[in-house]
Amino acid sequence: MTQTEPADGFRYADLTPATDFLSVLDDAHYRPVPDGWWVAVTDVVDSTGAIAAGRYRAVNFAGAAVIAALRNALGRRELPFVFGGDGASVLVAPGEAGTARDALAATAAWARDAMGLTLRAALVPVTEIRAAGHAVEVARYAPSPDVAYAMFMGGGIAFAERALKRGLYAVEPAAPGAQPDLAGLTCRFEPAKARHGLILSILVVAVEGADRTAARAAITDVVRLASEAPSRGHPLRPGGPSLRWPPAGFAHEVRARGPLWGSLGLRRLHLLGATLLAHLVFRFGLRVGGFSPLRYLDELVANTDFRKYDDGLRMTVDCSPELAARIEARLEAAEAAGLVRFGLHRQGAALTTCITPVAAMRDHVHFVDGEDGGYARAAQVLKAKELSTRGPLAKQPPSEKPGAGEAAARGTG
Repeated sequence: MTQTEPADGFRYADLTPATDFLSVLDDAHYRPVPDGWWVAVTDVVDSTGAIAAGRYRAVNFAGAAVIAALRNALGRRELPFVFGGDGASVLVAPGEAGTARDALAATAAWARDAMGLTLRAALVPVTEIRAAGHAVEVARYAPSPDVAYAMFMGGGIAFAERALKRGLYAVEPAAPGAQPDLAGLTCRFEPAKARHGLILSILVVAVEGADRTAARAAITDVVRLASEAPSRGHPLRPGGPSLRWPPAGFAHEVRARGPLWGSLGLRRLHLLGATLLAHLVFRFGLRVGGFSPLRYLDELVANTDFRKYDDGLRMTVDCSPELAARIEARLEAAEAAGLVRFGLHRQGAALTTCITPVAAMRDHVHFVDGEDGGYARAAQVLKAKELSTRGPLAKQPPSEKPGAGEAAARGTG
């Protein structure tokens, strides 16, 4: 099998990307993922405790590390992935499951040994997802001409996340000392403080069995309301977030690079020099070869994934308290009507985690989440609602026989 001529005829990169975010709610943009593919899914166990300890930047970094490791292991080609704050979901092509499994195992070991976090991972066959009565359907959304992000429908990603939490299809961590290839993964920017009042993390899923058209209309209303905020609610100001030196995520980046010539101290010194040089380049707007820091920052803002859909709506928006209240009121009405469940979390700033394999190229990707727990805290709210709805037996996992699963909320571990 080759990338240019896949045996199943399916190539994610061939999908025409949507450029209007509202169109990602249109079924016509999605294509079913064939049997033979896999869903790699991860999350940080007890991210709630890590958040309480002030370690959400580390949680975000570990979540994004999975995407960086898989991209690097699979030749840095365009991958269908979604970043969820404390984890990620990635589609893996037939024939690549072994490579992906090794990368997941190494990343879980690195998170344990270098970051002090438990990252659980699973590799779920699409055939098993389909046998359980769910679908994996994917689309591409391009927030800018330079990048496209995967969007998912069909309930298959939610099924994979539930399977992960139940210990199914697990990928065990590699032996101590394993180091994934995390080249390009950085966390150097300062938190972007809210300019219009607050950073609102939004997570919305349709209730299984609800009127599909009415639930989709409610989600559409939320997207439109959020777009009333300045810059459509984009949490990053024009010109990008600020930098300082040493960068706030410096220690995480040192751990991501691993020892240099057997010494973590040498790696730290090396990165101190490299980040100082980068800081001066950005501060004074210096062009270096084909790299323009001003252009890079404009691309950073344009390429950011602050809106996404993966069996549910996720958004990180900068808005006024009044607009946040209107969004919440619309969601409460839809929830009362049995159409959706939702979780919100308000905070004062947003975090940015970056994957920039080659700085001079325009295809760098950037993940934005709320500074104070963001998606993970919103997921806690949503999960609590789900548990209360399912009653005293809620702690027992639902049957995953065909037709029995539901597009449930993402928990936090």
